[in-house]
Amino acid sequence: MLKLASLIVLLVLSNLGNAQNWQWTELAIMPFNTANNAVCEATVNGEEFVYSFGGIDTTKLFSGIHSRSFKYNLAIDSWSEVPPLPDPESKIASGASFVKGKIYIIGGYHVYANNTEISSSKVHVFDPQTDLYEADGAAIPLAIDDHIQCVYKDSLIFVVTGWSNSGNFPNVQIYDPSFDQWQNGTFLPTTFEYTAFGASGAIVGDTLYYHGGAAGGSFAARKFMRKGYINPADPADITWELMGEAPGEAGYRSACSTKDNTLFWVGGSSLSYNYDGIAYNGSGGVDPSARVLHYNNSTQQYLDDVSQPYAVMDLRGIAKLSNDKWIICGGMDSTQSVMNRTFLLENSALGIEVLVLSELKIKYTNFGVEIESDLFEKARLVDLNGKVMVNFDAANEFTINASKFEDGMYLFNQGRKTIRLKL
Repeated sequence: MLKLASLIVLLVLSNLGNAQNWQWTELAIMPFNTANNAVCEATVNGEEFVYSFGGIDTTKLFSGIHSRSFKYNLAIDSWSEVPPLPDPESKIASGASFVKGKIYIIGGYHVYANNTEISSSKVHVFDPQTDLYEADGAAIPLAIDDHIQCVYKDSLIFVVTGWSNSGNFPNVQIYDPSFDQWQNGTFLPTTFEYTAFGASGAIVGDTLYYHGGAAGGSFAARKFMRKGYINPADPADITWELMGEAPGEAGYRSACSTKDNTLFWVGGSSLSYNYDGIAYNGSGGVDPSARVLHYNNSTQQYLDDVSQPYAVMDLRGIAKLSNDKWIICGGMDSTQSVMNRTFLLENSALGIEVLVLSELKIKYTNFGVEIESDLFEKARLVDLNGKVMVNFDAANEFTINASKFEDGMYLFNQGRKTIRLKL
């Protein structure tokens, strides 16, 4: 069947220039200074709240690791304390996710007086309607901490790589809260480019992205960006791809979230460090980054903005609110101090796409579309989830056969030029 009649072309450029329009506003301070605390949002009866679970106090000693938990009410700009994590042993480096009305606090690790560190396999279930914990969920098959944790379609929680007791692991563990069950997803390739602890990421559409973290040997922080295409018919089926190094410095324990087709990472540090903020490489206390790294999955463009007014590290989550707002709380500052500060981050322009002129020329054929360019560069055709459909060698002319693709929107990208095609 000829699909020519349905071909539509829009010329677009992601407005990453406006990604620099971040506004930081200080809100009410937390009741308690804490870092490496699991943070997420929750909506209760239409009202928005932010929760913080566990972490480490101002001593930055093993004995300062705690289970205290807190709730921030956005409507009245006020924090209150809620019951502590229901674990007899305090822990750090957990992850928290809000799914179908409940918060799931997963993993983390305990530190003992002899410096032994033990990863947790617990899944705590918190009900923000009552501010009480329910019975723990099914234990994580592989105890894990400092992992990537993100939600897929308000349905599944993906727990990717991280540290488990004695090393990095490539495991992809998927939790279904509706059935209280775990299953394995496609494991990461077992190389230091993929396995990491202290990395962070998020899911856009059907693609999971994660950046940074540290891996084996020297525990050096990494710049790598990786992505995994999630098969929507079988979410455990994931196609992993190494995207190379992101621009700028490495990223360790930054906070990641999304807006439309843009992912961003706030703060973190360029050096990896132990729970006390001291670098693994022996150089002493680590400096946080005043940075937001942006990545647009439609155009595959980065923006590394290091001009933020505050530098924050040791983050284990960011609360995503409505109306282009996010909240981070706790962490460590540029004096190596554990904080009780709360920041509201706003960027109304993030993720917007605007129409622009382009030097790419379009010609319709009986089979699809031919594209002419004044550039001699490689190009690619991707779907709106960022999955690469075709990689083109460097050329001035490209042909796309519409009959080879399912009906839908696609992006043809060459350098900084992007064409959106409906095939």
